Amino acid sequence: MSSEQLMADALSKDELLEKDRHHMWHHLSPYNPNPMIVTEASGAWVTDIDGNRYLDAMSGLWCVNIGYGRQELADAAYEQLKQLAYFPLTQSHVPAIRLAEKVSEWLGGEYRVFFSNSGSEANEVAFKIARQYHQQNGEPGRYKFISRYRAYHGNTMGALAATGQAVRKYKYEPLAPGFLHVSPPYCYRCPFGKSYGSCSLECAQVFDEVINWEGAQTVAAVIMEPVITGGGVIVPPPEYLPKVREICDKYGVLLIIDEVICGFGRSGQKFGHQNFQIKPDIVTMAKGITSAYLPLSATAVRKELADRFLEQGVDQHFRHVNTFGGNPAACALALRNLELLEEEQLIARAAQLGAELRRKLSVLEDHPHVGDIRSFGFICGIEMVENRSSKEPAAPDKVGKVIAECKKRGLIIGRNGDTIPGYSNILTLSPPFATTDEDLAFIVNVLTEAFATL
Repeated sequence: MSSEQLMADALSKDELLEKDRHHMWHHLSPYNPNPMIVTEASGAWVTDIDGNRYLDAMSGLWCVNIGYGRQELADAAYEQLKQLAYFPLTQSHVPAIRLAEKVSEWLGGEYRVFFSNSGSEANEVAFKIARQYHQQNGEPGRYKFISRYRAYHGNTMGALAATGQAVRKYKYEPLAPGFLHVSPPYCYRCPFGKSYGSCSLECAQVFDEVINWEGAQTVAAVIMEPVITGGGVIVPPPEYLPKVREICDKYGVLLIIDEVICGFGRSGQKFGHQNFQIKPDIVTMAKGITSAYLPLSATAVRKELADRFLEQGVDQHFRHVNTFGGNPAACALALRNLELLEEEQLIARAAQLGAELRRKLSVLEDHPHVGDIRSFGFICGIEMVENRSSKEPAAPDKVGKVIAECKKRGLIIGRNGDTIPGYSNILTLSPPFATTDEDLAFIVNVLTEAFATL
């Protein structure tokens, strides 16, 4: 037994909470003197220090794709730690080589992979690569990036600048320069006042207009998730990503696809963009690459772009280093994670679970406080409103009540908190692929009961 386990066993819950209050600073949360202390987990379920069990319908933070408690992943990391615990990727090691090859195989093309630790870092790498690529390609004026409002791309100063969520950025600005934003493909609240089927896909066409207005010679790349996840599960029309790809090609602008949440089976495909039959120039990924068992992220760059960094000359190489990025144990674990996703057909299972979840949630479609239900693979968003006719966003107390009623019944769900002022009204679900049919029924039953309390 580890010293940490012995300490936890020796201290009461009250003693641990007191230490938490004195020493811990919790992520993305107002001060909470009594946080839930989770002690163990298995499958889709977590257990707190009091022995209460909860179905984690958010997979932690959209990341425990394969589910909790997989011995195979722990063993992969353990065996690698015994053989080689660390070596920097200024040189190389076998787990990183094998994982980079596997990621390229999953992407269905020839990519070169740069490893980091988190999604934020993966996107920072993508921004630096895009700017340097254009410099070395004879277009040094291309430095701007176009993102979308409501999107989240990370919490570092560049990734946060790309993020289109005002609340996340407030009090931290000014951020990195050169980042622009356009309206999202939000059919339920179309920023262009149109309805899908009778529109001209203005949400995609806006990229053409902004690139022109800014001057194409100044725009380095567009960055987007296949589906805006944490910003409200905003699912684009099927023609949207192909149209954006076409516009990027027209102007020589790179397309960066952020697969930090949508990747590794979450969308019902290996990667979210594969649902739209496009090929990105750069793909960023994290979270599900290890199912969150260890920190790891990756930035995959199309071979033609990466080759520009092989040319001889002063400062031609990519001058970026990450001490722990591509840690051997994390890479070995990630490789085993991808193998298990394949061997156990968990990506097909995620697609099946997602379709069934959306079908079962149809029982909420007529609820007076449910405006829209959106899904993409095994991700679902329930947009709460005060009034279905006006679409006025539900008040925070109503949203909070549903979340609290779910937790009271043993279900953890999320919402798009700290995003857009006045629009933190979307409940989010992203359960592990280990969710059983019984677990799925439990999720829907609890949600139905929670909404019945309003």
